[in-house]
Amino acid sequence: MSGPLVTVLIDTYNYGQYVEDAVDSVLAQEFPREQLEIVVVDDGSTDDTPQRLEKYGTSIRYLRKPNGGQASAFNFGFTQSRGEIIALLDADDVWLPEKLRRIRETFEGNPAAGMVYHRAHLWDGAAKLSEDTYFVAMSGRVTESRADLLKYAMVATSCLAFRREALAKLMPMPESLRTQADAFLTALIIFTAPIVAIPEFLTKYRIHGANLFHMNGTGDTSSRIEHRMKMRAALLAEIRDWLARNGEDPDAPNLQAYLKQWVKAQEVDEFALRSPGRWRYARHLFEYPRIYGENMTFRHRLFSYLQAVGALFLGYHHVHLVEDARMSYKRWFSRRV
Repeated sequence: MSGPLVTVLIDTYNYGQYVEDAVDSVLAQEFPREQLEIVVVDDGSTDDTPQRLEKYGTSIRYLRKPNGGQASAFNFGFTQSRGEIIALLDADDVWLPEKLRRIRETFEGNPAAGMVYHRAHLWDGAAKLSEDTYFVAMSGRVTESRADLLKYAMVATSCLAFRREALAKLMPMPESLRTQADAFLTALIIFTAPIVAIPEFLTKYRIHGANLFHMNGTGDTSSRIEHRMKMRAALLAEIRDWLARNGEDPDAPNLQAYLKQWVKAQEVDEFALRSPGRWRYARHLFEYPRIYGENMTFRHRLFSYLQAVGALFLGYHHVHLVEDARMSYKRWFSRRV
């Protein structure tokens, strides 16, 4: 083999306080060091990131570039990488020691796979760990089944590893994606190759005040929501454009339903900024069982429709009373049995 089997691509921007933990977690992997390269792309940090990384010497390849955002960093790192497998790691996260070994084994056992992904612990940076609640293990040709397509859920950057030839079909990424570049990759890789899910916890996703989607219990600010919506709108436009350029019809019914997840997420954020009227919020809730009903149980569908009806009477700020009533009933019933 002329080059490393695996390239670990770490993107960082002003994460000097975390980046050493990320690098150390790679160096601690149960994986042959000679088959591994660590590429750290510094996207124009203005903190002490360069000084913190000096101690690693030739153990890493430290590449610094002007600030351009996440997609820009991934694009640059990909051109500099040599591995047959590209594993992504955000500079504020860490891997568990068996991560790369399990990734390699899974790719070797699934030679057609273009991506391998897995679960993550949500981590407070100290001892507290909790489980992700959004992970759905999907393997194979996800696009061949509408039900699978609608169950397929995005996961964090640090849970993703790609076969180089599959990833190359998505590169370079649109550099308008200053964030959410990982969502661009996971959304589209399923159209280029089969995928494999490992239902194991192999990453610790650090929760802190700068997370785009996790706010550490402090609540979103308007500016953060607006930024997230702007990036999500760009992401959806770029996904649709890629699909059209690569022989897919983004307006086909199954793909419309698949893309609806980003539309619905936009609506949720919009409502957090400006409360919707009762009719609009009821329509928003009614769409969930209409789109995803085949993946819901009968009781789940029924409750979703009840929520939509409840929104007509209770409004956006009080529809939670429907859920409160459901939980009260469950507690009462559990005591009775």
